[in-house]
Amino acid sequence: MRRRTPPPPSPLPQRDGIDPVRVRLPGEGAWATVREHLVERLGPARAGVAEGMLEAGLVVGADGRAVAPDAAYVPGMFVWYHRELPPEVPVPFPLEIVHCDEHIVVVDKPHFLATTPRGSHVTESALARLRRELDIPALGAAHRLDRLTAGLVLFTVRPEERGAYQSLFRDRRVRKVYEAVAPYDPELALPRTVRSRIVKERGVLAAYEVAGEPNAVSRVELVEHGARGLGRYRLLPATGQTHQLRVHMNTLGVPILGDPLYPEVAAPVPAGDFRRPLQLLARELEFTDPVTGTEHRLRSGRVLEAWTSYDGWAAAPSAGAAQ
Repeated sequence: MRRRTPPPPSPLPQRDGIDPVRVRLPGEGAWATVREHLVERLGPARAGVAEGMLEAGLVVGADGRAVAPDAAYVPGMFVWYHRELPPEVPVPFPLEIVHCDEHIVVVDKPHFLATTPRGSHVTESALARLRRELDIPALGAAHRLDRLTAGLVLFTVRPEERGAYQSLFRDRRVRKVYEAVAPYDPELALPRTVRSRIVKERGVLAAYEVAGEPNAVSRVELVEHGARGLGRYRLLPATGQTHQLRVHMNTLGVPILGDPLYPEVAAPVPAGDFRRPLQLLARELEFTDPVTGTEHRLRSGRVLEAWTSYDGWAAAPSAGAAQ
């Protein structure tokens, strides 16, 4: 099998912890210049952006030199540029370092902070913030937590080792324990293991269950319940489908407090409204380090506020009601 030649290193440094965009010009096409291809690639609405970047010398080749506005199209050529990013509302909660060595960094991520740059959350992501704060440009994520979920996330320091740590999660060699606050239903028999087939369509906010071979398995345990109609739950996912725990808790009739998608998609929360975080926390990570052989048992120090401070939260009037 013919090996694919890796792309050349970026001639541009990161900006605010974000890598530049790399574009490889297609091997076939009717473009006469680099300008024509970039204008078509970015689309009519952003044609002026492509033109402006070329005129300002912000698009560079592998040698780091600016690509001239009239540069001829060369199939297979690489070019780089930085996207102009819109302002983002800062997430006003710190990232806590739980473990740091020459191979990995494990952080306790707050609610509302994306793990990696995605959509409208780019510079306000855990990865970008850590690259800036720790001055480790090569830092990468080994797995991902939903933006609304708080808790432990593992990042890798060396790109050549990233695959080894990612394989831990892919091959289910990490023991993950979550904690959630949700309505308490005395009729719900726990503990139990929930198995179902979950589908998450691109562009659709909420995942859903369908008939078929299960691809999502979660153990749900009740830790304790209080007089306010709430329960504190221990959740152990054996698989890693998108929104798996949120879907399974909703299926059991006890949707997690603060969930804007389950059981129903709520109206969008205004940017900067951090008052009702999803009451879901990635509490523990346990794994054998694939590089050093070290046994890691790491625990989040965060507290789910609906359990400890009732102000602003309400228990469900019935087990399956939305909050």
